Amino acid sequence: MVLKGKVVTEIEIRSSAVQFFNVFANQLHNLQNISGGVHHGKLHEGDWHDIGSVKSWTLTTEGKVETMKESIEAIDEENKLITFKFFDGEIGKNYKLFRLHVQGIDKEEGGSIAKWTIEYEKLNEDIPPPYRYLDVITTTTTDIDAHHVPKT
Repeated sequence: MVLKGKVVTEIEIRSSAVQFFNVFANQLHNLQNISGGVHHGKLHEGDWHDIGSVKSWTLTTEGKVETMKESIEAIDEENKLITFKFFDGEIGKNYKLFRLHVQGIDKEEGGSIAKWTIEYEKLNEDIPPPYRYLDVITTTTTDIDAHHVPKT
């Protein structure tokens, strides 16, 4: 019986790693205006970009609207990595732990890699791994990239 796992995806983007990382580190309050997959964000405690702050989000996964809460656990500016913990809503019903690591990694030839790692622990073995969140991750990454590097 496997309850713990990781889902990792890497998406090549035209934006720099700093541009991508800064959306999460400094512009999180604007995410619902940048990405079509994120419908609403609301601050509940602290400041938008502080460790321990609590926000609620409404987004669409596999065509279904879902709400959840999120808190920033760690910010590593040097490695352009930010870690979020998600809870409540559908995530809280299915996962004991749901941590999202978001990192921007520069490429030598320009652009960067948006690396997303979902670290999770299911509440029971009947719950599937959180693959359904890959669609909103892809949409969000694409929308952030388009926000910084408009199509020519």
